[in-house]
Amino acid sequence: MPELPEVETVCRGLAPVMEGRVLASVVQRRPNLRTPFPENFVTRLTGRRVSQLTRRAKYVLGYLDDGQVLLVHLGMSGRMTVIEPQNDGSLPEAGKHDHVDFVMDSGVLVRFNDPRRFGLMALTDIDGLATHPMLAGIGPEPLGNQFNTAMLAEALGKRKSPIKTTLLDQRLVAGLGNIYVCEALFRSRIDPVRPANSLKPAEIDLLYREIREVLEDAIRAGGSSLRDHRQANGELGYFQHNFRIYGREGEPCITPDCDGTVGRLVQGGRSTFYCPVCQH
Repeated sequence: MPELPEVETVCRGLAPVMEGRVLASVVQRRPNLRTPFPENFVTRLTGRRVSQLTRRAKYVLGYLDDGQVLLVHLGMSGRMTVIEPQNDGSLPEAGKHDHVDFVMDSGVLVRFNDPRRFGLMALTDIDGLATHPMLAGIGPEPLGNQFNTAMLAEALGKRKSPIKTTLLDQRLVAGLGNIYVCEALFRSRIDPVRPANSLKPAEIDLLYREIREVLEDAIRAGGSSLRDHRQANGELGYFQHNFRIYGREGEPCITPDCDGTVGRLVQGGRSTFYCPVCQH
């Protein structure tokens, strides 16, 4: 499932073609994805101007000029791809899994494709955004000002659960997923099974900095393309080539002078990759 860097990459790719533009036409080809589309979805969007496109946790948010907000979750296989019109102004025919088209007044098409249909789209108003069921209770953004060492220390101090599963709790911090938590813990040399409240202040400060750094590194690389993720221009991300620990079970640890072999364990139903020598 796309994590924060992948969604941020998509959002940044869509913003130049959607922000300030009018949704000239919207095509909805099925009644539902993971959940039903909002009632009168096409009518409520057509003719609206996109005033701003942002990300919250793993959601793309499109703020419209009438106070509505479009929420998009990519699910496991969802893609939003920018398609320029051909010389004659025509656009390519939709494929089997192309479920929604947003045609901007510039003629550019933003097409939502989702083979597994685990994505979703919802509409709400700005005043109800913070309390919307999909966003209510989600923690601060890990790249925002509200996420800092003091906040992280306070949150971890209340948790006895393993640090790996604790960091995946979206109520603590928004948008962190399995890949980047594994990478941050490895960079910080923290054992993923340690109780969260056992971390010392210096370890928490290092973990805070490594979380931000690995996310920023991944965004610069266009995210990680393991199965389905593509950037808004259709290109693959390439951060997967920079993984230091994730998916490297059985390989030698890359830390200089470390003779450890990358191991894997299952925590909360998710694979955790770690070095038993470096992270202890």
